[in-house]
Amino acid sequence: MPVFKPDPVQEDAAPTAPALSPLALAGRWVAMAALSAALGGALNAAGLPAAMLLGPMIAAAAMALSGRSVPLPRAAHFAALGVVGCMVGEATPPTVLGDILDHWVVFLVGVGSVVGLAGGLGWLLARAQVLPGTTAVWGAWPGAASAMVILSDAHGADMRLVAVMQYLRVSLVAASAALIARFWVGVPEGVEAAAVDWFPAPDLLGLAVTAAVVTASLAIGRIVRMPSALFLAPMAIAIALNASDLPTPALPPWLLTGAYAVAGWGIGLRFTRPILAHAARALPQLLIGIVALIGLCFCLGVALAAATGEDLLTAVLATSPGGMDSVAIIAASSDVDMPFVMAMQTARFLAVLFLGPWLARLIASWVPRA
Repeated sequence: MPVFKPDPVQEDAAPTAPALSPLALAGRWVAMAALSAALGGALNAAGLPAAMLLGPMIAAAAMALSGRSVPLPRAAHFAALGVVGCMVGEATPPTVLGDILDHWVVFLVGVGSVVGLAGGLGWLLARAQVLPGTTAVWGAWPGAASAMVILSDAHGADMRLVAVMQYLRVSLVAASAALIARFWVGVPEGVEAAAVDWFPAPDLLGLAVTAAVVTASLAIGRIVRMPSALFLAPMAIAIALNASDLPTPALPPWLLTGAYAVAGWGIGLRFTRPILAHAARALPQLLIGIVALIGLCFCLGVALAAATGEDLLTAVLATSPGGMDSVAIIAASSDVDMPFVMAMQTARFLAVLFLGPWLARLIASWVPRA
């Protein structure tokens, strides 16, 4: 099989879309919002966790692939990640670091196993000449997808191919985890979903704290130039606030639902026709590889549940190969041990962040030269 070498001008050769009039752009936004609401409502009625992440994600992908994409303001996407980070921090006790240290063997094995499986997938894709060099490894790394894409470009990989593989993985993980939570693990008998008060009495101080935390995370992300800081910083700040006597962020259902929808749009809008055309010849192999990785991580989750006594869904979400924000949303919509899930996800992300460049070069060096 010949080495996959994408045409470097294929994406640039696509004609530049004419600027949309404000009315046309508003029409597309209305169409995407309506489709998102319809799909999210249908998935919610079917009992799927994180329906308001999955519905907007599918709607945005449909709009992008039909040539009717809309520009999602970066600030809106970043703010949504900040709100999700606050939500995770609110649900995580300040003792989480101590818990990780107390059970360091479990976390070392869990993190190392998933990173090893992902590195093995990258090696197989490179050896089979599906993707070139370190591009295959960066595309397989489990972590914050946007961070992996940017880091891959900084280390000489083809960021467009990495983006395709990363966001395919994130989408398939989100969909599969939601399906497992709903249909395989199921809902305990006699347990009914509590009625949601969508617009509770406003906690003005709490909302001001939320806005301040999100604003601080935007500033931190700009200073450190690391996209994952937009999720990790508000999570850390919210955990610290929980450990103090200071006011904590308020996260009413309408705010969380809006953040979930924007996060879903941020994933779905990545799937444009030019970028998929750029990777068209490799897509079947990428899909097979990603599904295999998800399946192996699921088996690892089953083993983790048996070894630790954690419930199955908690272990499966903890070992699922990212991304952190979508896993967090699914965990928040399910009856799981969220601190354990996010501790494992965060530890793995930090491992990939610091060891990823070195491991990518090492794994690529093991691939025989064509």
